[in-house]
Amino acid sequence: MKKKIVALSTALTLGLGSMFSIQHADAESIKEMQEKTKKIEEQQSGVISDINRADQDINKLQNQQETVEQQIHRLELAINDSTQKIAEKNIQIEETKEEIEALKAEIIVLKERIAKRNEVLKERAVSLQESGGNVSYLEVLLGSSSFSDFIGRVGAVATIVEADQEILKQHEIDKKDLEDKQNSVETKLSNLESMRAELEDMKSQLTAQKGQKDKLMAQLEEKEHDAHELKMNLKEEEENLAAQASAMKEAINLEKNRLAELEAARKKAAAEAKKRAAEAAAAAAAKQSAPSAKNSSSSSSAPSSNTPAVTSAPPVSSGQFTRPSAGRVTSQIGSRWNKFHAGIDIAQSGTVPVVAAADGVVIRSYLSSSYGNCIMVSHSIGGQTYTTVYAHLNSRNVGTGQVVAKGQQIGIMGNTGHSYGQHLHFELHKGAWNVSKTNAVNPLNYVSM
Repeated sequence: MKKKIVALSTALTLGLGSMFSIQHADAESIKEMQEKTKKIEEQQSGVISDINRADQDINKLQNQQETVEQQIHRLELAINDSTQKIAEKNIQIEETKEEIEALKAEIIVLKERIAKRNEVLKERAVSLQESGGNVSYLEVLLGSSSFSDFIGRVGAVATIVEADQEILKQHEIDKKDLEDKQNSVETKLSNLESMRAELEDMKSQLTAQKGQKDKLMAQLEEKEHDAHELKMNLKEEEENLAAQASAMKEAINLEKNRLAELEAARKKAAAEAKKRAAEAAAAAAAKQSAPSAKNSSSSSSAPSSNTPAVTSAPPVSSGQFTRPSAGRVTSQIGSRWNKFHAGIDIAQSGTVPVVAAADGVVIRSYLSSSYGNCIMVSHSIGGQTYTTVYAHLNSRNVGTGQVVAKGQQIGIMGNTGHSYGQHLHFELHKGAWNVSKTNAVNPLNYVSM
């Protein structure tokens, strides 16, 4: 009997020691979770700072775009002005060419006049040559038969001399006029063509400058688009980090409640053991010869949630994580489309349930611009924190902050967000989720597919 009492006391001591070890381990786990929560809050503060910097970058880029836009506007005005001036010069050049054509006709007339005069002068020259090359106007005058004849001959001689002089004078005037007109029109045409060439060169330079400004504007717009996208991603990350911190605190509260239940169970077990020890000692003293009472041992097990099976959902596995949905793996973790694909894709047609891969707390259940309908769940398994992501869902069955059990249906597979065809995008992160996906691990190393 004494041996049995000693054994009962020893078992009680070992049981209490085991509970103390569990409690100590759980306390360490809570401490670690608190440190991770603090780290998440620090990351959240850093993300907020990044968002502010993104806002500053966006404002700076918008100011730069406004300046470049004004420069482009001025260049466009200058290009339009030069284009108009080139059009004017083209008209003037065409008019000048028409003047040249008209002048060519006039030149033909002038050449004909000069040719005729040349013929007259030539005939005079021939006449002089035939007469010995010497005409004596004095003989003409002295050969007059009367005074009136003399007067007539004087007038005729004067007329001939004057005509010859007029022919020569007009001849020189026509030749000079022809030369002046030719020089004037050719100079005008040359100047117009030179001015047009300068305007075309200026327009070409302005167009090249505008091309550079357009290219710069496109780069600034692309940078602003990237800055907006970065801000949106940072905003989403900030909201996810805030939700993760909240989920971690909820997990800590759940862990505290579990510890409280364990402490209550420990006290109850201690009281029952003490009572059994006292009863055994009294029975031993009263009935030393009586047969020893049969000792029965009882075992307790931690309560477990009974998650009803979901129709068409994959069976719940015994490992740390279970398969999140039925279907085939169509894409794995790694580089895809020059980006990091942080998870795996599981595709299946029809209405396909999506289940929680492990027990946990829903970090966020929301509509993302990229993830579409998305659920993020925080898990604490063996002292290690994990985060699972279920993206592109058609619908969501759970809300932010909700506690979910392994294998519990949380949504339906869909094709929302940046998605091409119905599938589940499933991510597994060893630690917290972040926009850079630095904690992402290959789900196939943790989940049997």
